[in-house]
Amino acid sequence: MIKLINVTKSFKKGEFAIKDLNFTLEAGQTAGLIGPNGAGKSTTIKCIAGLLRLDSGQITIAGYPHTSIDAKRRMAYVPEMPEPYPLLTAWEHMQFVAQAYGIRNWKPRAEELFERFEMVDNRNKLGRELSKGMRQKVSICAAFLHDPDFIMLDEPLVGLDPKAIREVKNLIEEEKTNGKTLLISTHILDTVERFADRLLIMRTGELIWNDSPLALRQQFGAEVQTLEDIFFTLTQKSADDARV
Repeated sequence: MIKLINVTKSFKKGEFAIKDLNFTLEAGQTAGLIGPNGAGKSTTIKCIAGLLRLDSGQITIAGYPHTSIDAKRRMAYVPEMPEPYPLLTAWEHMQFVAQAYGIRNWKPRAEELFERFEMVDNRNKLGRELSKGMRQKVSICAAFLHDPDFIMLDEPLVGLDPKAIREVKNLIEEEKTNGKTLLISTHILDTVERFADRLLIMRTGELIWNDSPLALRQQFGAEVQTLEDIFFTLTQKSADDARV
């Protein structure tokens, strides 16, 4: 279970990136985190990952504080803009992750992931030599290496070629089947529709929807047909309300 209680983060005094965020993801749930640019999605994920210090609030993962070793062993994070170590090769990144998590027999899984994402021929390239798409592939492979219980993906499809996009979607499907918990932030709404059993919709740092896609459709009724239509209706309504 992943739980956020009254989580607030600001970067400037009085300007909140996220404010009083509350939600819970049960084990095995897949949540789609969506919202306009600047809504606070990446900040939320970075806070959960322990990369940003909270102003206030509490985050727990499987009952452990999110910054604890016990929590970090259970999670994986694919950032929106991966920044590999410039002087490590792609394969050395996998070795580094394996050592960090204490995985002894890591090579078969790493080989499998590199095969899936067509990184075998690029395994000896340094981080600084990798293209954006290759960096994304290495980040994804590294995240799935230690068989985490909770996976956060921040715009995981950006910069990938069609085959890699298909492999990411296949991985998500496999992890769902295996009962893993996933939090996926993306602007590609058909990906959210395909995988998410919970929607978290953000606007200006606040959560404006936290329920299932079915509940969202039931609220808006037959006049709004697609998730895209609902998204624009809901986020525009929230923006209009804020201006009143």
